[in-house]
Amino acid sequence: MTPTTNALLSIVIPLYNEEENVVLLTEKIKESLESYNYQIIYIDDFSSDRTRKRIIEMNDPKVYLIALKKNYGQSLALAAGIDYAEGEYIITMDGDLQNDPLDIPEMLPYALSGEFDVVTGIRQKRKDSLIKKIPSKIANFLVRRVTKLDIKDNGCALKVFNKDIAKDLNLYGEMHRFITLLAFLEGAQIKQVPVRHHARNAGVSKYGLERVFKVVADMMLLLFIRKYFQRPIHLFGILGVLLIILGVFINIYLLIVKWGFGQDIGTRPLLIFGMMFILAGIQLFTIGIVMELLIRTYYESQNKRPYRIKKITRGGETS
Repeated sequence: MTPTTNALLSIVIPLYNEEENVVLLTEKIKESLESYNYQIIYIDDFSSDRTRKRIIEMNDPKVYLIALKKNYGQSLALAAGIDYAEGEYIITMDGDLQNDPLDIPEMLPYALSGEFDVVTGIRQKRKDSLIKKIPSKIANFLVRRVTKLDIKDNGCALKVFNKDIAKDLNLYGEMHRFITLLAFLEGAQIKQVPVRHHARNAGVSKYGLERVFKVVADMMLLLFIRKYFQRPIHLFGILGVLLIILGVFINIYLLIVKWGFGQDIGTRPLLIFGMMFILAGIQLFTIGIVMELLIRTYYESQNKRPYRIKKITRGGETS
C-alpha cells in the first residue's frame, strides 16, 4: 500500500487506573487527528477504578476497549493492543497525558514517507521526578554502549511503527522499556523526533525506585536473549568446550608430572579441578544441545499468546 493520509492509524494505549485522564486524552487525540483515518485502542490492564466505565460511556465508534482478565503489566497490555490493531501504522503512547497527541501529526510524515520503520519521540524538558529520570538515563547509556543504536530517549512511549515491525516485536515480561531496541534488532530503520512532555494530569505514577534495578536486569536479559535465544549452543557449547579443553590440559600436565617426574598426583587439588572442568564442560555442552532442541520445539509448536482477554467493546458495545 502506498503511504497516504488515508491510511488507517491505530493508536494503542495501555491503561491502569486512568479514569481521570482517559476522556480528556480521547478528546485531545480527536483534535490532533481530525484529518486522519484512525482508531483508538485502549487496553485496560485490570484497573481497580472506573477506567473501563469511562471508556464505555464515551460511546465512540472510533474507540475500542480491550479488557484483560487480570493485571499482566504494561508490556503484555501493549502486546494485546498491537495484536488487535488493524492500522497500516501503529502509534503507541501512555495514558497519563504526559505524551502530547499534537506531536503525532509531526511524527507521521517520517513514517508515511516509507523511509523509516519506527519514529520515536525524544522528550524535551521532561517533567518527571529523578526516580523516573535515573532509570531512563541508565537504560539510554547501556543501549548506546552495548549496541549500535544511538538512542537519546529509550523510554519515550510515543512512537509510530510500521505495522509489520510492530507485529513482529513479541513483547513479554517488561520489555516495553526497550521496544525501540527490539525494533532495531529486528532490522528497523529508526528516526528520532523531539516531542513535548507534560507533567501527569491526574492519578498516581506506577513507578518507584525499584525500577532502576528492573531496567538494568531487563537490559541484560534482553541482550542475552537476542544474542543467544535462537542459538544457545553458541553460548553453552563454547563455554563447555573451553572448560573441557582446560580440564584436559590440566590432566595432561598432571600426567607429565606423574610419569615424567615420578611425583604423586593423587592428593593434589589440581587433579580434582581438572576432572571438575571436564565434567562441567560436558554438562554445559549437553545443556546447549538440549536448549537447541527446546528452541526448535518452541518455534514449531508454540501458537499461544501470553495474555487472556475478558471482552472487547467498540463504541460502548461488546463485540
